[in-house]
Amino acid sequence: MVKTGQKIGNYRYRILALLMFATTINYFDRSIIGVLAPTLEKLFGWTNSDYAYIMISFKLAYALGMLFMGGLIDRLGTKKGYILSIGLWSFFGMLHALVRPGFSVIGFAAARFGLGFGESGNFPAAIKTTAEWFPKKDRAFATGLFNAATSIGAIAAPFVVGWIVHEDGKNWQIPFLITGALSALWVFLWFKMYKKPEVHPRVTKEELAYIQSDSSSENEDKLPWKSVLDKRQTWAFSLAKVTDAVWWFYLFWGAKFLADTFGVNIHNIALPFFVIYILADGGSILGGYLSGVFIKKGWSINKARKITLLICALIILPVSFVAITDDKWLAVFLIGLAAAGHQAWSANIFTLVSDVFPKKATASVVGIGGMVGAVAGIVADAALGSVLDQAGNTGYFWAFLIAGFSYLIILGLVHLLMPTMTPLDENLKPIES
Repeated sequence: MVKTGQKIGNYRYRILALLMFATTINYFDRSIIGVLAPTLEKLFGWTNSDYAYIMISFKLAYALGMLFMGGLIDRLGTKKGYILSIGLWSFFGMLHALVRPGFSVIGFAAARFGLGFGESGNFPAAIKTTAEWFPKKDRAFATGLFNAATSIGAIAAPFVVGWIVHEDGKNWQIPFLITGALSALWVFLWFKMYKKPEVHPRVTKEELAYIQSDSSSENEDKLPWKSVLDKRQTWAFSLAKVTDAVWWFYLFWGAKFLADTFGVNIHNIALPFFVIYILADGGSILGGYLSGVFIKKGWSINKARKITLLICALIILPVSFVAITDDKWLAVFLIGLAAAGHQAWSANIFTLVSDVFPKKATASVVGIGGMVGAVAGIVADAALGSVLDQAGNTGYFWAFLIAGFSYLIILGLVHLLMPTMTPLDENLKPIES
């Protein structure tokens, strides 16, 4: 037992820093094409539907990868599984640079497919690592911190692209190549630094006791991937992940919306994206922190998480009005506020998995939820690309309206599926309090 005020060590935060670094690379790599979209459209003559097909390719692979990679990471463990994931996505990320004009749609679609499959391993691995290294009372905050790195990557992308790439598209390949060097550095650090806390020589007895302070011991038997499919908790989490489609809408279509509506180009997109994703970062950290405060006040995990999710859903509502404003900076602020709400929502949704499931099942459940979110994104991309080609910017009105109201509706459905958030033991049986 760890005494209050006792120095316990903080190696777990070094592991968390690596999760943040990996997620930064992940979102830098993922965001480049969204920032480049208006430029590449002109360079290669893409329609909105062409761009949508390229985004769908990424999300199709992401959905398939989530289904596969989650279970694979549970079997391989986080050390090997994470290295496999980042190795795949860095290779295909760099492959974008080889695409030539004659087959740009097919070439980008193929590269995005490989990228999506590799990137699908990031969050299952990161959530599993967080469950291994942090007690339940700290997990939402830890998840919020590494999840905030999504915004760091998204912020870095427009600055790097704007600095390197000319308005006519010259040097567009270089940002894709940068990710390879960053990924190689991360793999080296991860290989050198990562072990499970119970066998790590840098983890003190006091820190290990703290990490395991609210966890029960688990046997080493592997759970069949299909064993989580019949659990209502799995589908409650998966339903909540439908909101990924909204986040990807901001990420992949945000630059196009600002370009189409307010004339923003590759050289002045950085500041609007900086505002949006700084707000998103704040939301990610504060959302995880807030539910932790509620738990420390004595609230049940069920009440703390869901009240926090309700606050997030209410913060997101005003984004419904983005498409009817003619003020660029008001639109940017409303998108940023919604992005903050989404990231706070996401930090708590991810934590629901480790709140309810044993550690050895977390990556599989996160993978299934990620697959559902990716499928929702595919449907959204196909619909939006078609509407924009046929009806012009009117499509953005409906996109933002749905984005604003979806969280409240989904939260209600999540509560119906999982009203009590009763934890499951290592055999996926409810733990009676």
